[in-house]
Amino acid sequence: MNIPDDPLNTHVEAWAALLRAQKVLTERVQRELAAAGLPPLEWYDVLYELWRAPERRLRFYELGERIALSRSNLTRLVDRLEKEGLLAREACTGDRRGLYAVLTAAGEEAMRRIWPVYREAIARHFAAQLTPAEAATLAGLLARPLGAGTAGTADTDADAD
Repeated sequence: MNIPDDPLNTHVEAWAALLRAQKVLTERVQRELAAAGLPPLEWYDVLYELWRAPERRLRFYELGERIALSRSNLTRLVDRLEKEGLLAREACTGDRRGLYAVLTAAGEEAMRRIWPVYREAIARHFAAQLTPAEAATLAGLLARPLGAGTAGTADTDADAD
């Protein structure tokens, strides 16, 4: 709802455009992955975060901080990826309550299969709409609120892994 003369109107419009763009672009990528017979984008996101982590593993709470899913959805997704052999769970030696999610060789292979289709979808639906300079500007602008202090906003805690 826009209120006349509200100084936040422009920001509200930008927020709504950001949410719409994320939804539409994600749906387009999902359709292309499905058409290629590949798993959903969320699988790639988890596998990618594990791939780029030291020793190809993360504590569950760390993975939750990097992936835009609720704790319960992340748990279900990790269960599914483990069942498919794409990741494994390992006990945390320093904390009996903690668990690591660890990328397997099969998980790396799944990433290799998904990436070309995902990359082409990004190129077609996103990169084709922006110059490299615009993409850099957009990335910088979107990074601002992420670094503006997120204390108390995470849907995770260290004891829940």
